[in-house]
Amino acid sequence: MPEKPSSQSGIRPTRRQANAARRRAPSQSRMHTGRGIRISPRGVGRWSARHPWRALLIWFAFVASCVAIGAATGTSTLSNGAVGESARGYAVMNQYGQFGLWGPPYEYVYVHSSAQVSSDPGFAAAVSQVERQITTLGLHVRETASADRRSVLLSVSPGRPMSLAVAGELGAAPARIQAALAAVRRAHPGLTVGETGDISANNAQSQIVNGNLHRVELLAIPVTLLVLLLAFGSLVAALVPLLLGLTAVAAGLGLLGPLSHAFPVQDSAKTVILLIGLAVGVDYALFYVARSRQERQMGATQGQALETTSRTSGRTVVISGTTVAVAVAGMFIPGLKVLNGIAAGTIAVIGCAVAGSVLVLPAVLALLGTKIDAGRIRLPRRRRGPEGGFWSSVTGRVLRHPMAAAVLATGLLLALAAPALSLHMAQPSAIALTAPDDPALQTLAAVQRTFPRAGDPAYVVVQAPAAARGALAGELAQLETLAAGHRIAHPPFQITWNAGHTAAAVSLPLTGNGANQASRQAVETLRHALVPGTVGHIRGAQAEVTGDTAADIDFTRQVRDGLPYAIAFVLVLAFCLLMVAFRSVIVPLTAVALNLLSVAAAYGLLVLVFQHTWAEQILHFRSDGTIAAWLPLFLFVILFGLSMDYHIFILSRIQEAVTKGEPTGAAIGRSIARTAGVITAAALVMVCVFALFGTLSSLDLKQAGLGLAAAVLIDATVIRSVLLPATMALLGERNWYLPRWLAWLPRLGPEGSAASSQAVAPAPHMADHAGFVAEPSGVTSRTRGQS
Repeated sequence: MPEKPSSQSGIRPTRRQANAARRRAPSQSRMHTGRGIRISPRGVGRWSARHPWRALLIWFAFVASCVAIGAATGTSTLSNGAVGESARGYAVMNQYGQFGLWGPPYEYVYVHSSAQVSSDPGFAAAVSQVERQITTLGLHVRETASADRRSVLLSVSPGRPMSLAVAGELGAAPARIQAALAAVRRAHPGLTVGETGDISANNAQSQIVNGNLHRVELLAIPVTLLVLLLAFGSLVAALVPLLLGLTAVAAGLGLLGPLSHAFPVQDSAKTVILLIGLAVGVDYALFYVARSRQERQMGATQGQALETTSRTSGRTVVISGTTVAVAVAGMFIPGLKVLNGIAAGTIAVIGCAVAGSVLVLPAVLALLGTKIDAGRIRLPRRRRGPEGGFWSSVTGRVLRHPMAAAVLATGLLLALAAPALSLHMAQPSAIALTAPDDPALQTLAAVQRTFPRAGDPAYVVVQAPAAARGALAGELAQLETLAAGHRIAHPPFQITWNAGHTAAAVSLPLTGNGANQASRQAVETLRHALVPGTVGHIRGAQAEVTGDTAADIDFTRQVRDGLPYAIAFVLVLAFCLLMVAFRSVIVPLTAVALNLLSVAAAYGLLVLVFQHTWAEQILHFRSDGTIAAWLPLFLFVILFGLSMDYHIFILSRIQEAVTKGEPTGAAIGRSIARTAGVITAAALVMVCVFALFGTLSSLDLKQAGLGLAAAVLIDATVIRSVLLPATMALLGERNWYLPRWLAWLPRLGPEGSAASSQAVAPAPHMADHAGFVAEPSGVTSRTRGQS
């Protein structure tokens, strides 16, 4: 029976067609708020472009408020990241006041000769002169000779009970001791006379680390600007992403103030957060500015270019930022204080970068107009068009031979990842942590090699009822005898008591250097054999073994136990997010697999470089045969999140092209060619910023920087240009497959094809073999015949 004609088109759509059209059209009612601003990247971008000065005012007011909040609340610093038994032991030691169970800090004077022994007149005279000089400072000196008598260690401690006044004097002791030793060195030029200890070595370490971090922070800005200048060829276009990144970092670090009271942070964590925030913020702005310029180069007006950019790159930035934040949240899983602070600060700065990109960039681009290209510079080579260049030719070859390219690239990455099977985690020692050419640290290394008793101590901390004081003293004496007899610790030992003699701490200088297997095994022997066999017999007593080595053991164990759960958390949430974003189960599976491959390759490179000695002279470090315990988890979540940035950016362009009707194969080649320049620039920013960490003296931060830089480089080259196009080409239209039972998922696809309220019929090439229509724009339905 013929249908009644419509007043507008002459044909009335069926109810099924009308419902389909409504599903495919953008929802106007759900996306608006009170005064007509759409709560979406496109809606916010459109409002920002129409009201640029208001948008800028809102942003700068937000940044200023965050900075003010941070200044008002201050930043809570993490003093100790220990966990488990070692954390409980430290808590007991701290419970009894500043100078309770800890005992006084020690300084050491090390006198050594390769030609004389300690009994020779010249050597003995030098030692006597050192003792006289230090005694005049009001400090107590104890002398110990080495087994070969070529070295003498003078242990310097307070000459009277510890108090705040004595602690202040001891804090100034290293400088006074150094001044006194200058005369000894002049009188005995053939001897090595060095000074080190608890205070001086810690001061040297802090000074080196803080100086390195400050240098990296200063270098990050000019390095980023240089890369952006090369990418855009314009000073103004380069400054826009940099300024957005800096303001986002300022806001994020301001929010770190109140967040740090829930998640305290170490000082070095601030630099890590700053550099990650700068890299991410610049990347998001780079995506946005580059897309706007591309649209204008293709003939769009300023308004049209901003509209398209907000609709496409704005959405991509939101999805990318959310994915990175989800990945970073995986650091909360193991419950490590050190990583909790980094995670909270990084998520805050990522949120600020996303908000700034969506709100501020349309306003800035609307105000600048064509002036975005002002300040052009001459590049060494003429830049190719949007679809030309090296990466375009590489992708073209990959698409012609996808199977061979996928096999070769996968084989290369698996070969790089293979050494990760022997990855060994531990915390770096104090000597490995900082530059080996510092005098105090060089002396400390020599002291630990020559005098095992000066090594890192383990503290056996015991609390017992008041009635058991006598029994506790006897069992502690027995513990010292057993520790010396088993050769796991070197006397003399030291016992400190609280005022009521209900708590005590025994300092046992461990065998080994405190960070090697001998020291770790000594702690295990104390915990599982000697302590239970002595003080464990006292009814009501509670004992913990703590100290740097014990803290390393507990921290590494908790990281190892929590790592599988953190990885599972990140993979599941990232998969779900990408499945919703791209309405496909194949795209997120591919993205997750490729990112795991790049992370595994980065792990392998870390093992090759840092667990061996061949790169020591190149990178100026001293290998201790381990990877920092916190690093594998940190690298996984950060690398997984950052790698997803490039995947989402490329996949969004491919999805956008497929939505407009291009076959998947053609869309892959064209989209990768169009994004090659932007991805390369974004990767260079991250590689250069992270490579700055490789110049640091801190071994764990050096490992983190090189690991991040290597993984981003791998992802932006091998993954982006070879494996991603090869796997997508092999899968073809199956990339967009979504089972019918998942059709209820919310639609976050590109809005480009939905600009009209009319339903667009799926292109024939989008039908898969199972009879489903897989549309990246968000509709999946069983194909049916229609009249």
